[in-house]
Amino acid sequence: MTPVVMLPTYNEAYNIGDLIAAILRTEPTATVVVVDDDSPDGTGRIVDDFARSESRVRAIHRYHDRGRGHAGAEGFRYCVAEGFDPIIEMDADFSHDPLYIPQMIALSKEWDIVIGSRTVRGGLESGRGSIRKWITLAAACYLRTMLGVKGVSDLTSGYRCFRRSVLESINLDTLRSPGPGIVSEVLYRCRGFRIKEIPIHFRNRERGQSKFGLKAMAESVFLAARLRVRGY
Repeated sequence: MTPVVMLPTYNEAYNIGDLIAAILRTEPTATVVVVDDDSPDGTGRIVDDFARSESRVRAIHRYHDRGRGHAGAEGFRYCVAEGFDPIIEMDADFSHDPLYIPQMIALSKEWDIVIGSRTVRGGLESGRGSIRKWITLAAACYLRTMLGVKGVSDLTSGYRCFRRSVLESINLDTLRSPGPGIVSEVLYRCRGFRIKEIPIHFRNRERGQSKFGLKAMAESVFLAARLRVRGY
């Protein structure tokens, strides 16, 4: 069993080098796969420099159909095809602490999906204003109702660990979300699998610029409605 950490990136030059190093220190058995959307700030070049000296780092460079959803789907397909198991995805801005990776890998032996949650008992969120926190809670409530995903508190968490067999079963080629909505779309397709949430401390990014805005939020809302009505 060779675990992998998949990082979709766009303009994360301030964070990506330190994050890769932290992941490799925290979990010596893991490979890091960075899926970069042709970042103009040089994120991809930093990853390439890492990969030349560290065999556990790989870079995928994307030049078309940019977007968090497209990058995430391509990263999942690559990791499945390469035989990695389990497959962890996380944000590349240090909002997700790599220290939780060993726990996720250990729990994946008993659970199909492990989610790092801000909202279960023991979970924390810092660095965000109260309005943004309420928006996150409201979005989770809306998505839970629309998508019928039961037993998951933090539906918008992008810090997750999947058994390879789970991702193989949900037809990654047909994922439709171009943006952050892919997080809820994947969970929608994973209904019926055994899911475990663990508490994490989510810290808002300190360096670089957030890509989540009104456009991304609207995309997630409309995607959930389409999935509810059409099932795809």
